[in-house]
Amino acid sequence: MAETLYLPATTDRALLYESLVPQIAALTEGENDLIANLANISAALREAFSFFWVGFYLKKDQQLVLGPFQGPIACTRIQFDKGVCGACYTRKETIIVPDVEQFPGHIACSSASKSEIVLPVFAPDGSVAMVLDVDSDQLDDFSAVDAQGLGAVVKLVEGLL
Repeated sequence: MAETLYLPATTDRALLYESLVPQIAALTEGENDLIANLANISAALREAFSFFWVGFYLKKDQQLVLGPFQGPIACTRIQFDKGVCGACYTRKETIIVPDVEQFPGHIACSSASKSEIVLPVFAPDGSVAMVLDVDSDQLDDFSAVDAQGLGAVVKLVEGLL
């Protein structure tokens, strides 16, 4: 198991994801506890990018429930029709929000969050099992590069389900 991340000294997110994704794969290899893996994935993403908040919301019954995360305390439960996480779950697609104040129905777990990206994580049967939620304290902080890089991380998570 890898215990230290080795990241290039760059701010180029594409290069950081390129370096990080194989390390996350190595970190989770051979570990069958999903919660432990999600916790380490959250920590690795936050360490690599200094995101304000990184974590997972897992589908439980008829809502999304807070799972492993890194960052300030967060909303515990999110209805499927609420916020960016609920929209991602319902639409089954990645959502990038450049300014959370402009997103109808945004749930303000923290006023410090300014932009957000949320990606669905699909179960083997094609349903959404959880979402990966990443918040930034900067406006317009996420792009297609993040969607692609975080999408690669989500593919690793899907392989753990």
